[in-house]
Amino acid sequence: MPAACLSPALTHLFEKIQQLLLDRGERPFYIESMSRPTIDHRDQILATAEELIYQNGIHATGMDLLVKTSGVSRKAIYNHFATKDEVAAAALSARDVRWMQWFRTECDKAAMPYDRVLNMFSVLKGWFESEGFCGCAFINTAGEVGNRDDPIRQIAKLHKQKLLNYTLELTEQLNTEQPLVLARQLLVLMEGAITMARVMGDYHAADDAKDVARMLLKEFKP
Repeated sequence: MPAACLSPALTHLFEKIQQLLLDRGERPFYIESMSRPTIDHRDQILATAEELIYQNGIHATGMDLLVKTSGVSRKAIYNHFATKDEVAAAALSARDVRWMQWFRTECDKAAMPYDRVLNMFSVLKGWFESEGFCGCAFINTAGEVGNRDDPIRQIAKLHKQKLLNYTLELTEQLNTEQPLVLARQLLVLMEGAITMARVMGDYHAADDAKDVARMLLKEFKP
């Protein structure tokens, strides 16, 4: 449906969500996807659900709140999703794709593989310092679910595997003999920095992790 054909209420909601995301530096990768001239109920539901879950968690994000915040009726939501859990899983899957695309793009701005590895920590620090930062959505939501086979836990695991895979792509370009070992250690540094930033409010944890990463790179230097 063209934006011009949306009801005034939906148009206002779309503009409000877009402005909110523009005001918050936490998710610059959101801007492009929310700047399209069209919007449908499913996109609207997922964008709202992701924001609510990121800020408040899964358990605190009920259907009543989703209906009220998104402006989409309960019936319309259930036309797309059978349960709230399905909404949460779809929203987190969408975030996974956008976050990884954003992270890779920012890190790859450095020219050389060595610099791209270290740039990962600079990109993380910029994320930590942005308004609206609430830690890693996948660590947060995985902590709300006890069953390791739950889709939410599986999505979180997949996200971390993708981050490891990207890190491995970089370490393989360094011609080290043990690129996987180095990638795993770098992932631990990144995850530790994210946790420190969220729990302790210590955004300089990214700098500390970067310093340790430099030492690791010297140790693995061919």
